[in-house]
Amino acid sequence: MQLYRRLHRHYGDLSWWPGETPLEVSVGAILTQNTAWTNVEKAIKRLKEARSLSVAALGRMTHRRLAFLIKSAGYFNVKALRLKNFISFLQGRYAGSLKKMFRQPTPRLRQELLAVNGVGPETADSILLYAGEKPSFVIDAYTKRILSRHGVLPYDKGYNEFQELFMKQLPRSAAFYNQYHAMFVNIGKDFCRKRPLCDRCPLNGWRAVPPLRSD
Repeated sequence: MQLYRRLHRHYGDLSWWPGETPLEVSVGAILTQNTAWTNVEKAIKRLKEARSLSVAALGRMTHRRLAFLIKSAGYFNVKALRLKNFISFLQGRYAGSLKKMFRQPTPRLRQELLAVNGVGPETADSILLYAGEKPSFVIDAYTKRILSRHGVLPYDKGYNEFQELFMKQLPRSAAFYNQYHAMFVNIGKDFCRKRPLCDRCPLNGWRAVPPLRSD
C-alpha cells in the first residue's frame, strides 16, 4: 500500500486498458505480446476498417487474411493462430459469448484460458481484469523490473510468486488492480526503463524494508 500511495500521488486516477469493448480488449491482450501498444492499435484499426472485429467475423476469416490485417503487431502468423485459438475456444465453449464466459468463477475461467494454446498467464490475467473486470492481478515486465529494482523480489522469480504478493496482501478489487497495474505501466515507460531515470522517478529512495516475501 505504501508503494501504491506513492505512485498514486504522482499519477492520480488512471483509466486503462485502451479498448472500446471486451472483445477489443481481449484481442489487444493477445496482439500486444512482444510488441509496443502503438503497433497493436494499428492492427485493431485495420480490423475495424475491415469490419472484422467481431467473434463471428474472426471465426470465419482465413488465417492468411487475419495475419495480413494484424501484420503491424509483429509475429503476425503466430498471433493470427493464437487469435483463432481464442475465438475457437470462445465459440466452442461459450457459443461466442464473452458475457457467458465472464459469468464463470475467476479461478475456473483462468484455468480454461491458460489451456488455450498461445494464452499465457499475463494474457489470461489481462483478459480477466480488463475485459471481464475480474480481480486478477497482471504481472508484466514493467512490474517485475520495478519490484526487483526496489528490493521486493528478484526479477527471475516466477509469475505466480510476483502475483501472490498482490493477491494475498491487497483487497480483491478489479478497479484497484486496474489502477495499480496502470501505474506500473506508466512508471515503467516514463522512468523505470532499461536505462532508468532514477533521479527523476517518484519512487526514488523507496525500498521494501524488510524485503517482502510471497510465502
